[in-house]
Amino acid sequence: MMDSLAQHLVALYGRLRGRAASRELGRLIRELRPRLPLPSPRRLNERDVLLIVYPDMVREPGSPPLRALAGFCVRRLAGAFSTIHVLPFFSSSSDDGFSVIDYREVDPVLGGWEDVARLRMKFRLMIDVVANHVSTESRWFREFLRDDPRYRTYFIVVPEGSDVSRVVRPRSLPLLTRFETPSGGKLVWTTFSRDQVDLNYADPAVLLEMVDTLLFYVSKGAEFIRLDAVAYLWKELGTRCIHLPQTHRVVQLLRSVLEVVAPQVSLVTETNVPHEENISYFGNGMNESHLVYNFALPLLILHAFHAGNAGKLSQWATTLAAPSPHTTFLNFLASHDGIGINAGRGILDESEINSLVERVLAHGGLVSYKDNPDGPASPYELNINYFDALSNPAGSESDTVRTARFTTAHAIMLALAGVPAVYFHSIVGSSGWREGADRSGSNRAINRERLELRTLEAQLDDPDSRRARVYHQLMRLLDIRAGHRCFHPGAAQRILLLDPSVFAVLRTSSDDAQKSVLCVHNVSGEPRTMQWNARELFPGNTFEVIDLLAPHLTTASAGKPLRLEPYQSLWLKPDNSHPQSDRGQAVSSPGDGR
Repeated sequence: MMDSLAQHLVALYGRLRGRAASRELGRLIRELRPRLPLPSPRRLNERDVLLIVYPDMVREPGSPPLRALAGFCVRRLAGAFSTIHVLPFFSSSSDDGFSVIDYREVDPVLGGWEDVARLRMKFRLMIDVVANHVSTESRWFREFLRDDPRYRTYFIVVPEGSDVSRVVRPRSLPLLTRFETPSGGKLVWTTFSRDQVDLNYADPAVLLEMVDTLLFYVSKGAEFIRLDAVAYLWKELGTRCIHLPQTHRVVQLLRSVLEVVAPQVSLVTETNVPHEENISYFGNGMNESHLVYNFALPLLILHAFHAGNAGKLSQWATTLAAPSPHTTFLNFLASHDGIGINAGRGILDESEINSLVERVLAHGGLVSYKDNPDGPASPYELNINYFDALSNPAGSESDTVRTARFTTAHAIMLALAGVPAVYFHSIVGSSGWREGADRSGSNRAINRERLELRTLEAQLDDPDSRRARVYHQLMRLLDIRAGHRCFHPGAAQRILLLDPSVFAVLRTSSDDAQKSVLCVHNVSGEPRTMQWNARELFPGNTFEVIDLLAPHLTTASAGKPLRLEPYQSLWLKPDNSHPQSDRGQAVSSPGDGR
């Protein structure tokens, strides 16, 4: 395996510099290996669910935010969530933690490494490696500004007049920022903001620094490493500076490093780009990311509910396939960022995207735009809380209908092959925080409100509150899902076209081909009745079918039609506890008024 590390480095830096970097990497690994946890055979399964959360999302007087978060998660989420993705908790200067000053120092305002360890007592950890850039306040950049020879090539200085017109821009901000140094002014590459200065991976010392950082996080108990904004990692003038072969080679190197010293750790790439480009980070299924964010999913589910039609979602879902048993999708609906549009381009047409933009604005949300090298600015992100994106907060619908829509959207996400991730504001049933976005000037703040712990707990304990209803319904879905091997990330998936307004997926256990669950979801506000072939879907089973979501109320018989009420979900499996009978009407669950 060490030979493969050397091959990656020689491919990146040439024979002489690559071999020198390989020797330094070998020294680094030998030095760090004794500090790393022993490899574990633990693999992903149907019980794996991630929570995405900021380190200070809940606040309690007299307690560091990370400690308050750990207490809340242990009390409210243990058992349902296996892993906590704590968004960057390091000293930073902007971008809610993604402009890192010191990769190793927990921001003392948030707590310390001992508070991170509290989370590890009950949960696995995902930690971000913010690999593309560092803060202008970081030591590396401060030394660069002093013309320190060691750091002179840690950042990308672009000659005056260089043609950067082909560079793909994720933001409508200047690509280059001028900084003054003792040797004169320098134009420095800043992909995301003036405060976030891109690292120069053409210098092997930078790559070795990031390997050191990654392994430091592993030593602190990280079992998932998220590579933030990795698509932009390598720059080369005259190119688009996104998804370059060298970027993929860096990901392959990091995967190889983990295979050598920490094979239990999963690599996760965050690349919010069109779907086909996104899944390229699976590599050949063995050499790049273990998990890839399913960025098209939130937009396509939102479109399905607004259109009352699951056709585009179903058509796209038929194409989903991980390239090997060692890879899978990270499925999600909401995160700390907005709802990405880029991943849905080529799946939805522009009129459908524009319709969603208009709907989000009508629901009180915001829209972010990016510059394009070959045309006008275009929307790249819908900034809105997902509950509000599905249901107009100013509308006249009952909270019961809105909650049903939100729950069924999550049921679709949870039914799909992959590992699910749920954003904190989703599990606690939040609405958007438009005031925060307006006050801060950041569109993304609309879905990043920090909550007072005492108030939140009281609302979750109030059975009449929306927070409580959403929390209990989503927690119940997670509990049911965890109890069935058909929802293992590697279990087979088959999309069924039963009705235009219904998203249907059959999941079949890899352990037993006769164990399946049929998950059907009505994305419309109208009842749907459809024919289905139970004997074909559940071969070898001749008994009644029950709904896992309401097993005491719902039964069906082979040959009988399925009935779904508006925004209803059914997760159906054979009930081998009772012989088949001819009784029964169309299948229906609570809320159908029957």
